Amino acid sequence: MDPFPPPTSGASLLLSFRMHKKTMLIVGGDTLAASRAYAALEADSAVRVLVKGGLGVVCEELRWRSERGQLDVVDWGVLPVAAPDSESKYEHEPGALSEMDRDVAALDRYLAEEPAISLVCITDTLSPSPSTSYARLLAARLARLCRSRRIPVNVTDMPELCDFAFATVHRFVDPATRSKTALQVGVTTNGEGCRLAGRIRRDIVAGLAKEVGGAVVKSLSSPPGDEEGTVDDVEMEGDGEEGEDSGVLTPNRPVPMRGGGSNKEEESRAEATRRHMKWVAQVSEYWPISRLAAMTEREMRAILNGGVGLPAHDGRRRCSCKRGRIPPRRSRDPAIPPFLTLATHSALTKHADLVLSDKLVPAAVLDLVPPHVEVRIARKFPGNADGAQVEMMEAAVDAANRGLTVVRLKQGDPIVYGRAGEEIIYFRSHGYAPLVIPGISSALAAPMFAGIPVTHRGVADSFVVCTGVGRQGRAVKLPGYEQGRTVLVLMGVARLGEVVKALVGPACPGRRDGAAYPVCTPISIIERGSMPDQRGDVESALASVGEQRPPGMMVIGWAVLALGWGA
Repeated sequence: MDPFPPPTSGASLLLSFRMHKKTMLIVGGDTLAASRAYAALEADSAVRVLVKGGLGVVCEELRWRSERGQLDVVDWGVLPVAAPDSESKYEHEPGALSEMDRDVAALDRYLAEEPAISLVCITDTLSPSPSTSYARLLAARLARLCRSRRIPVNVTDMPELCDFAFATVHRFVDPATRSKTALQVGVTTNGEGCRLAGRIRRDIVAGLAKEVGGAVVKSLSSPPGDEEGTVDDVEMEGDGEEGEDSGVLTPNRPVPMRGGGSNKEEESRAEATRRHMKWVAQVSEYWPISRLAAMTEREMRAILNGGVGLPAHDGRRRCSCKRGRIPPRRSRDPAIPPFLTLATHSALTKHADLVLSDKLVPAAVLDLVPPHVEVRIARKFPGNADGAQVEMMEAAVDAANRGLTVVRLKQGDPIVYGRAGEEIIYFRSHGYAPLVIPGISSALAAPMFAGIPVTHRGVADSFVVCTGVGRQGRAVKLPGYEQGRTVLVLMGVARLGEVVKALVGPACPGRRDGAAYPVCTPISIIERGSMPDQRGDVESALASVGEQRPPGMMVIGWAVLALGWGA
């Protein structure tokens, strides 16, 4: 088996082309030309419209934009042909050139004199023009001319002449400000099923939160003390989260742990920059879109500043003289509201004054919390798990001291790698006896959502739940191979390579308790179990598994193939 996926032809190289200080030349004056012009103007491009007859023959929108100085309309019919002070192959006596030769020659000279022109779009070939029409015959020559000058060209309804194509695009509006944002979604079918592209785009947009554009605006990427985003003097790690699409994304890649509470050490500028970029990736990946959109810039910077203590929010709370309480260690079980226990639902909707949520709790669950109840999300970002844990516990006690009822919300079951025990001990030491409500552990629910039973008669008669990483990021001892046992590894996807090596290696002192696993043992990687975008990859063998994106879990053993759902 090849170690890397083979390329499959037929796709396009999708780019976000920056048109600032560049010019798009549009050949044609119809409504499609107006649409192309509007898209170019939104990309900060200068726009020239080339058409015989000039302003008098273009559509109403182009005329309106030209009168307001948004674009220039150039009369193709009056453009000179021969370049001055040079011998041109098109330099002839008047009338010696055919109409098509003259049009090509005029455009040739115009392109030579306008070096800012970076793209050419020809729109007057729109079907149902006959294939022998003047516009279509001319388009073929214009396309060759543009390529000779290394200018990409698009010709409407003539894909064989196109260097690029226009995707069907939606630009999102921030509902709070009613202004357009930087977020765009584009769909291309690469020339196949073109009429479906618009519908697919609409379905994608309809499935996204209306606040998603505002969330993009609020997602700060400049490191602290570097508002211009100049980080050239700081060597960034190639984790893939700094760019929009920079390879395999692993926002939970192991990083050194930071101290919690008052033990946090001072950061250098380079450390602060690296941490900031990783935390931006975490907030962007896991926090609810509606929460990001509602945050002010001040609140976002407070979340990302790396300081001690859970940042305060603007929620208005009345101080009460009554003694508060920290009732259930609530849980979401698993990720979507229909699977919440009734006790958890009641705690969130009827009893909570403050909800302290872990970052992986999905927006659909947080949306159940009444608007007047404050919700804070833990800053459990790479390297900050211990610090975030202390912040949340301190915030819970502080709120209870002010007479508030606190709901500590986590995913799965809080006592299965949920740090419930240490929180219970902490709360008791401060005079509070928390009530714990169990939930459905992702260790059991996620495999079932992926079509994998952890036990199955004749295949697996037992299962083991373990973690792939120990405290402070240390390696842990994993269970050895037994044919009739399923192994469920939580929190280990970021260290997938290390885990697989420990399982199949011939001798791994301190890393495996028992026999080595055959390299043909099936494994499934389940990401975001029970969520709409859940993904479960089934590999036929441990040896063939590649890098995956956290958060996720591993299911190892022959039960992976028992029902054949994911195979």
